[in-house]
Amino acid sequence: MEATTRRLLEGPIAPTLLALAVPNVLMLVAQVAINVLEGYFVGWLGTDALAGVSVTFPLIMLMQTMSAGGMGGGVASAVARALGGGRRAEADALVAHAIVIALALAGVFTAALLLGGRALYTAMGATGGALDAALAYSNVIFGGAAAFWLFNTLAAVIRGTGNMRLPATVVLGGAIVLTAVSPALIFGWGPLPHLGVRGAALAVVMYYAAGAAIFLAYLLSGRSVVRLSRVRLQRALFANILRVGGPSLVNNVQTNLTVVLLTALVGPFGSVALAGYGMGVRLEYLQIPIVFGFGSALVTMVGTNVGAGRHERAKRVAWTGALMAAVVTETIGLAAALFPGAWLGLFSHDADVLAAGAAYLRIVGPAYGFFGLGLALYFASQGAGRLTWPIVGSATRLVVAGAGGWLVMRAGGAGLTTLFGVMAAALVIFGGVVAGAIVLGAWEAGRPRTTAGKTLRGAKALGS
Repeated sequence: MEATTRRLLEGPIAPTLLALAVPNVLMLVAQVAINVLEGYFVGWLGTDALAGVSVTFPLIMLMQTMSAGGMGGGVASAVARALGGGRRAEADALVAHAIVIALALAGVFTAALLLGGRALYTAMGATGGALDAALAYSNVIFGGAAAFWLFNTLAAVIRGTGNMRLPATVVLGGAIVLTAVSPALIFGWGPLPHLGVRGAALAVVMYYAAGAAIFLAYLLSGRSVVRLSRVRLQRALFANILRVGGPSLVNNVQTNLTVVLLTALVGPFGSVALAGYGMGVRLEYLQIPIVFGFGSALVTMVGTNVGAGRHERAKRVAWTGALMAAVVTETIGLAAALFPGAWLGLFSHDADVLAAGAAYLRIVGPAYGFFGLGLALYFASQGAGRLTWPIVGSATRLVVAGAGGWLVMRAGGAGLTTLFGVMAAALVIFGGVVAGAIVLGAWEAGRPRTTAGKTLRGAKALGS
């Protein structure tokens, strides 16, 4: 057994979890900084550009969460469970299967958003200059969807082995380069053309493509615990990934559809309200990558212990990580509620935009801790292969936020603050449903059977 795998099974829970999570958190702080800087630079282009990029943000985050936390979680969970169960050949073969899935789903995003982007962004409330900016940004991002999917999928393979440092190193190094490349392409520094919002999108695509190439080279080099090699594709190995990744995609769709619907409800209040809400909800979205820092560690550590049959230890790992994530997200939410200008001022100085964003943060920010709790337990459930109740919790949030928001708007006289109150209640319910279900034994009944026997019988079919 690899030393890394043994540590996941036998090391002290909190220190081991923190050792895994810290590189991820640092990596994701860098990604948050990239996101903030991009919004800052785009803000210089005016309110229409800011509103246009804000409208695309839920769809981009949908792709990111599906590739990294959704299907990526399925990949990391499958690799971790295989290694925990001592099935090295299966773990190696999963790499090629993960790449096939990533390229297929990237193609879906590219086709859907290039063909249907205009209709979708119009339905979300973008018009005029905001719609033009949304399409300019979106077409570049989703035209390069394969770079996002390969980057996040290959990083998930590596994290599934317990190696959190390489993905963190790639992101941190890329962030330094991107902070110079992005404004250079946006504003046309030196010999580079002035590309506006297209430049911001192009810089991001280049960043993900370069990172994916580094991960691919590592998996081919033989230095990784698992390696990419020529294999015969097998249905059972696709099933190992999709058994967790498929339901996770449903959860991602529900989470992002919630924000899309709420963005559409804010749209009638005008571009100023849309820009303010977009900057506020961007902080909510950034809780996802922050929790992912803990969540990716939870997927690997819980999955390895479940693969080895150590279910009680897996639950202790889950609760330890979930409480850590809840503390971090609640701290961020309370700070944003108390000092909204510290966040919003990074993007705009328009008084009306700031007022709309501040109203959102003061009402929804204090509920971020429940969001962090539920989201961390979702990642832990990926590792355990038990996703029913996280999906139920996400669906409940969708119904409360989407249908509830629509009802209060239909009632007449409801302003933005009422709508934001519905959003906060939905986050509290989401965290409560997932946590309550696990406390009541959601992981105990009908534990999934390993597919080790099935896949190992086909081990001879695997290439070297």
